[in-house]
Parts: sequence; structure tokens; C-alpha cells
Amino acid sequence: MMKFYYSPGSCALASHIALAEAGASYEPIRVDFSNSEQQKPDYLAINPKGRVPSLITDNGALTETPAILAYIAQKFPEAGLAPLDDPFAFARAQEFNSYLCSTIHVAHAHKSRGKRWADDPAAIAEMTRKVPETVLAAFRLIEDGMLKGTWVLGEQFSICDAYLYTVAHWLEGDGIDAKSQLPRVAEHRDRVAERPAAKAAIAEHFG
Repeated sequence: MMKFYYSPGSCALASHIALAEAGASYEPIRVDFSNSEQQKPDYLAINPKGRVPSLITDNGALTETPAILAYIAQKFPEAGLAPLDDPFAFARAQEFNSYLCSTIHVAHAHKSRGKRWADDPAAIAEMTRKVPETVLAAFRLIEDGMLKGTWVLGEQFSICDAYLYTVAHWLEGDGIDAKSQLPRVAEHRDRVAERPAAKAAIAEHFG
């Protein structure tokens, strides 16, 4: 059985939802960030980056949300979580998830992880101050053009939806009123939250 390492409220929620949607058998293992478990030797042996998520498979460990999501989609093709039979369409799914990882998540991280990029308290404070502006600008591209239908890729729920739900879950904490400023993203978030498998994963993730 696969082992899935996560911390509540982190980007690991996307993989948590995807595993549930795929009907995968896995053991969820909570990593307690409040006790810095992610930096302890036992966990660093699994993921030297000291971050979540991590997924232990029969072939070894996987890290990074886009990679784990792609693996789940390909490991459980019957779940239909990605357009695996169309190389271009699958690349577009990867394109979307890469944008969430490299742009949305990084903009969000400037709020509480400014020390990754600067030591000057004034510089860190300025990064924090700018988060509502930068995160909203990044989400505007999704709101105005990246949602292709009911779901990110059209009318079929995919790994992209699990990931978008996860990063959209952070909006209010970043100083953005999703319902008024990003209504399509907010409606998408509500739709994901009502899916039975997603609902079960969310409850397990935050429970």
C-alpha cells in the first residue's frame, strides 16, 4: 500500500483529493509542522527537501505536487483524472498545474515564507504587503481565461481541479475576497468541495 505524507492546509491537499478521487488505497501519515517533524532525520530520509507532500510507491518516493498528481492520474487511468490518451491535452493539464506550482504558490509563499528570499525585515515586510496584489493578479489569468468549463479542462474533473481547489483555499488568508473578486474560481471551489470523494479527502486532511 502507498504511504502519503501530508500536513493540513498545505499543497498536499491536492494529492490527497486526487488519491481519493482515484479510489486509491493508501496510508495517510500526518507530518506535524508545529513540531518541525518535516526537518527530522526520519522524514528527511523520505524527502530531503523537508516539505510535503511525499508519496511512497512500490517504485520509490515521489515529491512535488505536479509529479504526484501526474503519477496518480497515470497509475489509475480508469478514474479519468487526466486526458492520458491525448499528448497535447495532457501537456495542457501539466501546463496549468505548473502555473499553480511556480507562480500561484510562490506568490502565496511571500506572505509567510519571505525569509526564503530576503534577510532584510523591510524587504520581507514589503513582500508580505504585496501578497494580495500579486496573488490576485496571478488568479486573474485563471478567472478570465484558464477555466474551460465546469472544470478546468472542460466538463471532466481532473487533477487540475484538485490542485486549483487547494491553492484557492488560501485566498481569504491572502487578503482576497474570492466570491466578489474571483467569482468563477470561488464557484469552482464550491463545486469541488461538494464531490463525495473530495469531501472525504478534505475531512481526512483537516481531521
